[in-house]
Amino acid sequence: MQRRFTYLSVLSVLIMLTACASAPTRFYTLSSPAKSATISMTPVEPVYIDMAAVNVPDRLARPQIVIRSDDARVDILEQDRWSAPLNAELRDALAGGLANRLNAIDVSRSGRPASAPVYRINVELRGLDAVRGSQVNAQFGWTITRSDSGKRAICRLSLLEPVVGVGIDTVVQGMQRAVDHAADAMAKNIAALRDGQADACSH
Repeated sequence: MQRRFTYLSVLSVLIMLTACASAPTRFYTLSSPAKSATISMTPVEPVYIDMAAVNVPDRLARPQIVIRSDDARVDILEQDRWSAPLNAELRDALAGGLANRLNAIDVSRSGRPASAPVYRINVELRGLDAVRGSQVNAQFGWTITRSDSGKRAICRLSLLEPVVGVGIDTVVQGMQRAVDHAADAMAKNIAALRDGQADACSH
């Protein structure tokens, strides 16, 4: 009887280990598929940006996707991860969004003509609460400074994006839409600064 109990116990452990080992890890991105430019700038020429590292809350500074399960608890999803830690994923998504909208070139990864102004962008993700089947609540703050004039835009943006369905895919899509809206607002800020306006928040 004891041998049978031991055998069954070992078998149960092996089954659990096999199930854990076979659970796939899924990787997600905050970058949306490329869209046509939404901000018109005349003449059409490259815009040079310097996108600094994005500051994110400590609880979100990890590759795992974090969602809120109730008012007092969050879940860290080991099998659902960003393709890079969230701060890097968010920086790349915003820089890519500005590239699509403004023909922007990130000078932190390439050069620029000496005479061209650079728009230095510092972004803080102040909060990101995502709930399955409910909504994504995101708060951004940023400063954009034009290098040659010192003119700047200091802005904040709060967003609520609906989440339909309980799958993690729909949560990520809500986060992508929030990042898209932030990129839209930043692009409008840069366009206004290019026209000589200061404190040019569009929201």
